[in-house]
Amino acid sequence: MNRYQRQIALPEIGVAGQQKLTDAKVLLVGAGGLGCPVLQNLAAAGVGTIGIVDGDLVEESNLNRQFLFHNSDCGKNKATAAAESLIKQNPNLKIIVFATDFNRNNAFEIVDGFQIIVDCTDNLPTRYLINDVALVKGIPMVYASIHQFEGQLSVFNYQNGPTYRCLFPEKANLESISCEDAGVLGVIPNAVGVMQANEVLKIMLGIGTVLSGKLWLYDGLQATSHKISVEKNPLEIQNGLQIGLALRKQTQLKEVKTIDAVDFLSAIENEENIIIDLREDFEEPNLDVPNIQKVPIDQLEKYLESVDKNRKIILLCQYGNKSQLAADYILKLGFNQVSHLHKGIAALEHSKLFQS
Repeated sequence: MNRYQRQIALPEIGVAGQQKLTDAKVLLVGAGGLGCPVLQNLAAAGVGTIGIVDGDLVEESNLNRQFLFHNSDCGKNKATAAAESLIKQNPNLKIIVFATDFNRNNAFEIVDGFQIIVDCTDNLPTRYLINDVALVKGIPMVYASIHQFEGQLSVFNYQNGPTYRCLFPEKANLESISCEDAGVLGVIPNAVGVMQANEVLKIMLGIGTVLSGKLWLYDGLQATSHKISVEKNPLEIQNGLQIGLALRKQTQLKEVKTIDAVDFLSAIENEENIIIDLREDFEEPNLDVPNIQKVPIDQLEKYLESVDKNRKIILLCQYGNKSQLAADYILKLGFNQVSHLHKGIAALEHSKLFQS
């Protein structure tokens, strides 16, 4: 009672509301820039069971905005490190760690038992997957994303409201893949993450106006925010539901594999592998390696027309986002061995490729 007395004192919450939070089961996908502030605030509010899904490792470059982590956490799995930090903050919580990526083969197993999915990811395939799984399970998806000095936030699949696909219909072609790998001011994900946690608490408590059917847009540079309406699209809702149901029926699906810098350096030595650099000519640094083909993403599908679908294909780009999207797409075309370089060219910064 002492820990939560200030929020229990609110008429909208009280002891009964605090009990709702204690009984709540919330799943976060992604323990990065958005995930850290969401986790910190849900833990502080007393959300009883929190699941954390993340297969990534803590890096030094995360520390300026992901305040759950410290120097000593570098090299640890993010979900594990986040759980350790949260238990120190509030030892009364139950933290369930999933030290893996959220993918089509494990999504339904991970989500089972949770009441809300919080989307704290930074890639489109996972967002569509979260949306479709949430639709099938009949639970809300609390969405947020950030870019440079800006952020956006909404709640999907809530009380028969719009879905993520209603706002962003999926385009099944390579031309639609345009990931601008840009930086972000460290305070932006923290500001937006706090608002994302607020939506979770409102849903669990049954209070206030939930951001369903609205997209909240925040500009930190100009100190402005506004909301726009999101309309339901029955065709997109049905599409997401059908995809989700199909995923639940299938026991094992092909997944894009991620490789690290060490495995990549080994792979380029094998001439049997097809290594494709998706970057444009103006993107630096240039990789002058005989076994790496330079194929801009808008030419990739044509390039692959004459390639055996059983060949091993490894894609890379500047930071790994575009290559992941492209790999996911060509996997759906029937290619069987597709992987991409995790973190892109940035992962090779200290490798022999850049040593003079």
